[in-house]
Amino acid sequence: MDLPTLWFALIAVLWIGYFVLEGFDYGVGSLLPVLGRDGADGAPAETRRRQMLGSIGPFWDGNEVWLLTAGGATFAAFPHWYATLFSGFYLPLLLILLALILRGVGLEYRGKVDSAVWRQRMDWMIIAGSALPALLWGVAFTNIVRGVPIDAEMEYVGGFWNLLNPVALLGGLVTLTLFLTHGGLFIALKTDGRLRHDARALALRLGVVAAGLAVVWLAVMHGSTGNALSWVLAGLAAAALVGGLVAARGGREGWGFTGTFVAIALATASLFVALFPDVMPSTLDPAWSLTIENASSSQKTLGIMTWVAVVFTPIVLLYQSWTYWTFRKRISGHHIPTDVHHAAATAETRDRTTA
Repeated sequence: MDLPTLWFALIAVLWIGYFVLEGFDYGVGSLLPVLGRDGADGAPAETRRRQMLGSIGPFWDGNEVWLLTAGGATFAAFPHWYATLFSGFYLPLLLILLALILRGVGLEYRGKVDSAVWRQRMDWMIIAGSALPALLWGVAFTNIVRGVPIDAEMEYVGGFWNLLNPVALLGGLVTLTLFLTHGGLFIALKTDGRLRHDARALALRLGVVAAGLAVVWLAVMHGSTGNALSWVLAGLAAAALVGGLVAARGGREGWGFTGTFVAIALATASLFVALFPDVMPSTLDPAWSLTIENASSSQKTLGIMTWVAVVFTPIVLLYQSWTYWTFRKRISGHHIPTDVHHAAATAETRDRTTA
């Protein structure tokens, strides 16, 4: 394998790692207004929300490293791809960046002020900062794989509205519903009590929607740009999603989460396989497409990057594995300190009703 092909494959692996790990973070944050309500078992909404956020607390910032590494690797290995992508997709990528900033602020500062109004504002920042990237990544990758208007100078000559075509919006709905399903199963895997059962039931309903949308989207994507291997990977992704939902329905959240994990990984891999050897196809003229050859750095640069990756990648993987192993246990309601404000409000409501 030559170095441009190797680095194309490594960048694909980085995006796979980002989507399968950050995907459940997006799902958990987006589900706050749905699952973070007062439970039928009497658990207050604040307790359920803190369970949900506690499930991703040790992981979310480490999962974002995959995105930073993917962006940095693209910049160093394929500078023309990076330049065209970030200039042509400037607005959607800016929106994703702002959303991630909002989410980070919400997660870090939610517990800094003892105020229900403050926590509510932080929650909406987390919700918006989770749902918007989950939608826009699907839009972006659909456009990358299907092609965009690129001229002979390797410049994107379309506008923002070119990116919001029907197939791209369908791709956004696919990633959003897939991440919601992934996040719901992660909550079911990492929490206990009523929240666990509510999350599993919701994930099953969302999974059916995600499966239907994904089948249509993958068929459209691979029907125009796919090959035999990409079709096989897409089929395996669909089978993994269905298998995960069946396992979750039987109460096996671990296998259910594994199913969505594998489904997202294989679906992402199928897109990169369908894209290869292009990195950004041109809809104006195939000869103007960016490929792994005309968009790559020099062999010397790629060689240095390869040795750096060989040294540091195992260290990062070991650290993340240790983190997941350390925080592997479920979070129950009794792990959350009593919400005094909620108890006081409930008592006041009960006294008024009695009076």
